[in-house]
Amino acid sequence: MSTNGNANGHSHGGPDVLQWKVGLINNAQKYLTAETFGFKINASGQGLKKKQTWILEQDTKDEVVYIRSHLGRYISADKYGKVTCEKEADELERCDKFVVEYAKDGSGRWAFRNLEHGNYFGGTDDNVQCFSKTVTDTELWIVQLAIHPQVNLRNVNRKRYAVLCDDEIQCKEIVPWGEAGLVILHFADGKYSLKTCDNRFLHRDGSLVNELEDDAKFTLEIRSGATCGLAFKDCKGYYLTAVGSTATMKGGKNKTVGKDELFTLEDSHPQVVLTSTNNKKFVSIKQGVDLSANQSELCEKSTFQMEFDKPSQKWSFRTTADNKYWSLESFGGIQATCLTVSSKSLFGVESMGDGTVIITADNGNCLYNKQTGSILSNLENREAATRFIIRMINRPFLILKCDFGFVGLKSATSTKPELVCNKTTYGVTFLEPQDDGKYYMKALNNKYWSVADDNSLLADSDTGTSPFLIEFQGQSLLSIKAPNGKYLKGEQNSFVAKGEEIDSSTLWEY
Repeated sequence: MSTNGNANGHSHGGPDVLQWKVGLINNAQKYLTAETFGFKINASGQGLKKKQTWILEQDTKDEVVYIRSHLGRYISADKYGKVTCEKEADELERCDKFVVEYAKDGSGRWAFRNLEHGNYFGGTDDNVQCFSKTVTDTELWIVQLAIHPQVNLRNVNRKRYAVLCDDEIQCKEIVPWGEAGLVILHFADGKYSLKTCDNRFLHRDGSLVNELEDDAKFTLEIRSGATCGLAFKDCKGYYLTAVGSTATMKGGKNKTVGKDELFTLEDSHPQVVLTSTNNKKFVSIKQGVDLSANQSELCEKSTFQMEFDKPSQKWSFRTTADNKYWSLESFGGIQATCLTVSSKSLFGVESMGDGTVIITADNGNCLYNKQTGSILSNLENREAATRFIIRMINRPFLILKCDFGFVGLKSATSTKPELVCNKTTYGVTFLEPQDDGKYYMKALNNKYWSVADDNSLLADSDTGTSPFLIEFQGQSLLSIKAPNGKYLKGEQNSFVAKGEEIDSSTLWEY
């Protein structure tokens, strides 16, 4: 299962490498493809699937990139123009380094020049080579980010995240709390637009507009070397930057790229509230640093960000109020005192299959709350553990993605409103959380999801009667259990509620 978390402008495999997961589209509108046999590459892909996914690895010392296939092999070229994709990381040489250049016609297309020989990489169908000394349409590529489109956007210079504020997008938050911190990267006609949670597009003048116009479209560029990141260039040749004391994102100021014009993209973590099933109270730190389940109303101190730790397969919980993490203390209590993630601030979260979870601390014991609401972890008996209901609050809607595409309606005009998971463009699924930890799910046709007799998924109900259960499975991954008790399963040509277990076919990027 692909995720965008490790190839999305993040450091990966060491501090000297930044990576961008992309699809490369040639002048014939075909995708560069790495076949799974023989290390062969061609430019004949019809869509952006797994074989058409490439990683551009930036170098933090030089303005060059490496181009890696989904098989982990790198593109290289000899002086005669022959292109291969066989080398592994420990075999890389100068002839595997490419300099990125940008088309001068405003289309936003990229050219890749081999550093060693000076030839440009291009081609059509099975004729992919690196031979031309000049750039023509054959050597120009549209670069499409092959990531989940719903992200957090962070300004490199200010070290702050972009959020919707006062009808602007401002780079002002240390942690992008709430749905206002979500940005949708809208790809169309080879260019990108930045879409807010309320369905508006960022205009080059810093305003937000309802319709997608030319002034709201940007081309992408990357910068390697000492300062790495992604830049957005508007239709007038200016780069988006964070302007003034409010750090408002707008163009029209700089035609060169500095730190204030560079951004990184990061996965959006789930932000949640937790309810104890013992006393129906919200978990909070309202009374100080101690974690307690004793609040009847939601407040800032009862909101937490769940962050997945891949090595341990556990979760940390960051507080909204003071940006600290839950921590297991020596007396068995849980306090929000950790400034960084460590073993004592990592917790196991186990779904019980009914909308509740059991949370386990680093000492192996389960969390439970006393009658006073105080939450402790010195209980060895799992049967007596408190079960908690977790409700996500920063995603009023989901964009669900698998290796085959996005989840959405098969056809907007069909009499049978069938849902599929192989759409090339993203669709939106609205969530209506219920008190028992489950959700009603609604499609863009304003109809609720249901499961048909053949276990296919439909959006055909006027009322929410079929609740679905969302279970967090890792960084930006979840599984969805249907009302029939089966997991939603995605395959090349089917989207059905038939999954018996958690595997790659029942995991969904969100």
